[in-house]
Amino acid sequence: MNQRLHQAQPYALGLFRIVVGLLFACHGAASLFGVLGGAMGGGTVPAGTWPGWYAAVIQLVCGALVLVGLGTRAAAFIASGSMAYAYFWAHQPEALFPLQNGGETAALFCWAFALLIFTGPGGLALDALFGRRDPQGNRKAQDAEQQGTPVAA
Repeated sequence: MNQRLHQAQPYALGLFRIVVGLLFACHGAASLFGVLGGAMGGGTVPAGTWPGWYAAVIQLVCGALVLVGLGTRAAAFIASGSMAYAYFWAHQPEALFPLQNGGETAALFCWAFALLIFTGPGGLALDALFGRRDPQGNRKAQDAEQQGTPVAA
C-alpha cells in the first residue's frame, strides 16, 4: 500500500498545485475583471490602487503560473509572500487568530504556496517539459551527467 501511495505522490502534489493555482487565479480575475462575482461581492479593484490592484495582479499571474506548473517555486514564493503580507497587514490587526479576523483564506494560501516552494510542482507540470526536471523538481540524471555533475545511484 505504501509503495502505491509513494508512486502516486507526484501526481497528488500536481493536482494539489493545480487546484490551489486555479483558486488563486480566480481571486485575481474576480478583482481585476469583475468575473465570478467580482471583488468583495461585486465590481473591480480600481487600477493601480495599493495594495488591492497589485495583489490582484499577483493572484492572477502567480495563480496561472502555479496552475500550469511553470516557474512554480518562484511564483509560489511571490504568492506566499503576498498572502503573508495580506494576513499581517489586513487581517491580524483585527484579532489574533484567523477565525476571529477573517484571514483563513490568506493564511491557507500562504501555507499552501509555502509548501509548493519546498516540494516543487509535482507531476503534470510544464516545468518538467521546459526545464527537463523530474516531478520533484530535480534535474534529470542525463542532464546532470552532461554538465559534469555527479549523480548518486
